[in-house]
Amino acid sequence: LHSFSEGVGIGVSFGGVHGSQLGTFISASLAAHNVPEGLAIAVVLLPRGMSTLAAAVWAVATSLPQPIMAIPAYWFVHHFIPVLPVGLGFAGGAMAWVAFFELLTEAIEDTDVLTTGLIAGCSLVSMLFVQSAIDDEARS
Repeated sequence: LHSFSEGVGIGVSFGGVHGSQLGTFISASLAAHNVPEGLAIAVVLLPRGMSTLAAAVWAVATSLPQPIMAIPAYWFVHHFIPVLPVGLGFAGGAMAWVAFFELLTEAIEDTDVLTTGLIAGCSLVSMLFVQSAIDDEARS
């Protein structure tokens, strides 16, 4: 389910005047997010006797809804540019829901609030630096 909303977020983020910069940032953020997500899937499948190749295929396959949903989301926004703010709001809300109610909740269950908070905070600061670098590059 959340790969579909991530795909919508990617597609919608490429719409509008600054779509190239925002779309690149959102895509890079989700690509970074997909690496540990795919690893988590493979780590569960390998001990159950699945081959490394099959586990890798399943890890990649779980992200296939992203491009499937990104394309129609982009086309929709491209043709209905006045609703871009609505699309961005939906995409942001969907990604926030995934972050807070799936990822952080599970991380707290597996570790503790302090560890999850520290790692999430470091990740947030890192992404702020990445966004700043992309903004600086776009301005030069």
